[in-house]
Order: sequence, then C-alpha cells, then structure tokens
Amino acid sequence: MAAAEAAAVVLSCLKPDPAPVPESAGTAAATAATSSAMAAAAAVAAAARTGSEARVSKPALATKLLSLSGVFAVHKPKGPTSAELLNRLKEKLLAEAGMPSPEWTKRKKQTLKIGHGGTLDSAARGVLVVGIGRGTKMLTSMLSGSKRYIAIGELGKATDTLDSTGKVTEEKPYDKITQEDIESILQKFTGNIMQVPPLYSALKKDGQRLSALMKRGEEVEAKPARPVTVYSLSLQKFQPPFFTLDVECGGGFYIRSLVSDIGKELSSCANVLELTRTKQGPFTLEEHALPEDKWTIDDIAQSLERCSSLFPAELALKKSKPEESNEQVLSCEYITLNETKGEDDVIKTL
Repeated sequence: MAAAEAAAVVLSCLKPDPAPVPESAGTAAATAATSSAMAAAAAVAAAARTGSEARVSKPALATKLLSLSGVFAVHKPKGPTSAELLNRLKEKLLAEAGMPSPEWTKRKKQTLKIGHGGTLDSAARGVLVVGIGRGTKMLTSMLSGSKRYIAIGELGKATDTLDSTGKVTEEKPYDKITQEDIESILQKFTGNIMQVPPLYSALKKDGQRLSALMKRGEEVEAKPARPVTVYSLSLQKFQPPFFTLDVECGGGFYIRSLVSDIGKELSSCANVLELTRTKQGPFTLEEHALPEDKWTIDDIAQSLERCSSLFPAELALKKSKPEESNEQVLSCEYITLNETKGEDDVIKTL
C-alpha cells in the first residue's frame, strides 16, 4: 500500500464522532482527531519510506560486501567444523546483502573470495582467522605466527582421536601422578621438538585426509615425526584426573599429540577433554574474535579497519577502491562467493 493511500485509510478511520457536541468542545475534538490522524499518517509514510530504503539498500550492501578485503577473526564454538562455520558465515553475509545462494549461480563469475587459516577441530573453540577478498592471500602468513591454547587433559584414558570425541583404546592408572611430576616433564616439550601428528588429522595420503581414511576403517600409517616449536608451556591447574595447560606454539603443532605424549611420559595415558584457542597471530579471543551475532557486513568492515593496524607494513593491505565489474553493478544475482583453493593450501589442523 502506498504511503498516501495508507494515510487516507488512517484519516478515514480516525474521523471524529458525528454525535453533536458543544461548539468549543467540537473544535477541540476535531483538532485532536486531525492531529492524531496526521501523526499516524506520518508514521505510516515513514514506515513506507523505511521499507523502500531497505529494499534500495540491498545492492549497496552487496557492493559493500564485495569491497571488503583483509583479515579478521571470528569466535568458533564447539560443534561445527571450521569449514562448516565458514559456510555459516558466508550464508549470513549473502542473506544480509540480498544475494542468492552460491548453488544458484555456480556458472556465474565468482567475484569474492573468503577462506580461513588454521583449522580448529570440531570439538575445539576459540579464535578462527578469516580472510576475505585479497585478504585470503594473507592466510598463509597467519599460519607461520604463534598460537596460544588452553587445553584440559584427562589422565588415565587414551582414545583413537586423542580427544574426548574418540573411542577409548586404553586405560591406565594415574593415582600416583602429582603436580610436581607433570611440571617436571614439561621442559621436555618446550622449544624445538619433534612431534608425530595424530592419525585423525587433515594431513593427506594420496590426496585424501587421514581422518577420512580412518573413519572409513582403512589402515593408515602414522606420519613420521616432524619439527615443531613450543614457545611456552605451563601447568595452570591439576585436579586429578584433569590437568590444564597454557601452550604457545608455532604452526603445524598438535595439542592432542602433546597431551597424549605427556600421558605416556608419565607412564600413563591421556586425551584432550577441552581445547580453546585464545590467540592466533595478532588476534586474541577477547579483543578481536567476532561472535556470531556480530557477523554483519558493517561489523566485519569495522573489524577489518581495526585489525589492519595489527600487521607489519609489508603484510598490510593497501586501501583501494573496489574493483569495477559488471557483476557488481548490474545485479546481485551475478555475484557469489568462493573459498580459497583448498584447506590444505592455506590451512593446517592444530
């Protein structure tokens, strides 16, 4: 309904009662009724304009979405995989910009890229770094920076996945292990060390992930030990059978392997019960990771602006005007998103 028509309806509905009233009272009543009607009509007209502006703003939002470029961080909860979370983020951005689902436009030219660096296990939570636009090219450098985790390990149980999501494969006593025992061995896992990656991981054999092969019941050989770096490692709490570690490490390091190795070093076994990544590169969970209710075009644009100062000059993206293309100005239907080449090109499971 047009604003004028809606106002006319409001005016019609709010006509003063025809019953006779004293002239002075009638004048006042008529004035009041007219004022109410005018206010209501103005409100309807404003609502109509707002709705129109909202519709008009969709192409503007799509253009703004396509102009986003850089690296920011989101808060990944427990449950979804990193890839599933990225898809959820893309869907929210597409919906806000009024853009069609990628499935509808597979044959159209893809004009915006979005990807993540540093995979978190589905059972883990914390900082997940996301690159958008030209920022996807920065994700590899994100993997070389340090990462920090809070891990809660459970003594006495080993699992096939090395965390609480797997099947228990072994149980050993732990009642004689003390806090001093744990603290005394942590030095062995600090600095430049060798580590065997877990079988359930994103590492590949013949082009297929080891975790996928394991889930299908295929026999998989462990990857050889490889050099990794642990910058700091401390015991935060010990309440048997649980112990809490604060770990800062380099890329390619597996917290699950660390906890399992600590259990073996104590002549027992252990698995990861809870895992939270509190820092990746310059991004921290408290300061930079956007919760899901902040996954909007405006919030991400503001986060990109704030986070641009976190990078060295050689990594910072220069501000530039959005690339011009027919897809950006003709119709949102010609715009879709694309992930980076592949997870293992820029992403490692930690």
